[in-house]
Amino acid sequence: MAQLSDDCFAFGGPMMSVDKAVGLITTRVDAIADIETVALVEADGRVLARDVAAPLPLPPFTNSAVDGYAVRNADIPQAAERAFPLDGRIQAGALAQAPIKPGYTARIFTGAPMPPDAETVFMQEDVRIDDNGKIVLPSGLKPGANVRPAGEDIPKGHIALRAGQRLRPQHVALAAAFGLVGLDVVRRIRVAVFSTGDELASPGEPRAAPQLFDSNRFMLMAMLRRLGCEVSDLGILRDERISLANGLKQVAGSHDLILTTGGVSTGEEDHVKAAVESIGSLVLWRMAIKPGRPVAMGIIDGTPLIGLPGNPVASFVTFVHVVRPTVLALAGSLPEPLLPIPVRAAFSYKKKNGRREYVRVSLRRAQDGRLEAVKFPREGAGLLSSLVETDGLVELDEPITHVEPGQDVGFLSYADLL
Repeated sequence: MAQLSDDCFAFGGPMMSVDKAVGLITTRVDAIADIETVALVEADGRVLARDVAAPLPLPPFTNSAVDGYAVRNADIPQAAERAFPLDGRIQAGALAQAPIKPGYTARIFTGAPMPPDAETVFMQEDVRIDDNGKIVLPSGLKPGANVRPAGEDIPKGHIALRAGQRLRPQHVALAAAFGLVGLDVVRRIRVAVFSTGDELASPGEPRAAPQLFDSNRFMLMAMLRRLGCEVSDLGILRDERISLANGLKQVAGSHDLILTTGGVSTGEEDHVKAAVESIGSLVLWRMAIKPGRPVAMGIIDGTPLIGLPGNPVASFVTFVHVVRPTVLALAGSLPEPLLPIPVRAAFSYKKKNGRREYVRVSLRRAQDGRLEAVKFPREGAGLLSSLVETDGLVELDEPITHVEPGQDVGFLSYADLL
């Protein structure tokens, strides 16, 4: 389990910027040291624990990049086309044992090994067969054309996959191309997830008239699983300081991270702060972010705790900017910065200087071909429909105070946030 000091997140300044908060997390959370080996089919989404050096070159032998005809460089026609008699046929997966005779060409297929002494391949589309059955090759082809040399992609011994890489299907494909059957990865980060509040009922349970069904917990668990976490669903903690404290204390020793939603504001019935302070230490972040300002971070028995806001949109946004980097840091992952892509605003918007804001938008293609961001028509951090009916978030950095139609803005797709 993660074992952090009680003051490792200590921060006594004013409202914290998003970048400062992320920097605080990534520099002070120690990565999990436990490693396990998983089969390639189970490696997608996991964090690689050790570098992978290429055990063989890719490709492992020199081969043809196209279907065509192989020749020696010395026989490439220079001034005019030339007819060649055929000397053999080499399929992919077959051995090319004999060299091509001088003045001859060999039929070859994509991926087939080049015969000894042959260095160039003419594409079959550029070749014709004359009335005598000879292969007529055009002049002027560059020596070495349409051939993939051994090691052209990756030389033997090169570090092809680096520790800390969060594996994706293309990384798994590369490992398979080396003939590997498994990879050493960091074990899954164990996260305990609670919701807090008497106003919540779990789906499937009776709901009193003044209660809402708990949606945040299920959203957060889905997001955590997309990050490769092992998630413990610990239900709803009621608005009572002692029971909150007991519930949090009970799971601290068996998890790497505790995640709660709700109860982190400053109202009389927001008990998470007091509960955590009674069993550990907590710094209540007032992050300069909208939606999502109240975010708590603390330590219970060496285990980090993050308390997210109760409004679902605020919970979603702060998960992306606080929980995501925490999970990646715990897993020892290499940095994965979120890089907004430029799109054109199709809306007007005003914001406060010094605060980062996220606007829910849908994308559309304008008549001139540019992508435009269309703002969701209603405000409110409690509108789940605003997450369902949009494509992502426009990120407005701290110095920006207004947006006008036609202005370029940065867009973050929901698909890229996890």
